[in-house]
Amino acid sequence: METIIRLPDTNTPSTIAEILASLRKEHFEPRHESKAWGDWIYLQSYTTVISIECVRGLSSSATIEHGEGEEEGEPTASLFRAFGRLGWQGIDDDGEFPLG
Repeated sequence: METIIRLPDTNTPSTIAEILASLRKEHFEPRHESKAWGDWIYLQSYTTVISIECVRGLSSSATIEHGEGEEEGEPTASLFRAFGRLGWQGIDDDGEFPLG
């Protein structure tokens, strides 16, 4: 399962440093990796990963790729709080929804 998250067009993009700091406030130990095919944030002790669009260290769009059995509760609730704190929103079939 995947959850698409993004910043509204009116918001300034978040830096990767801001995103990692917000994840740490939720007690995650995130690790950012930049690969030829895209940027990823890995969370220690979880199989859930975040595919994040990053341009010159700034991001306004990402996809949370939920690990098996991690779609409900943790870490999803904490991820939503971390990104919601930065003004991001979720997107599903019904449109946008607030995070956190």
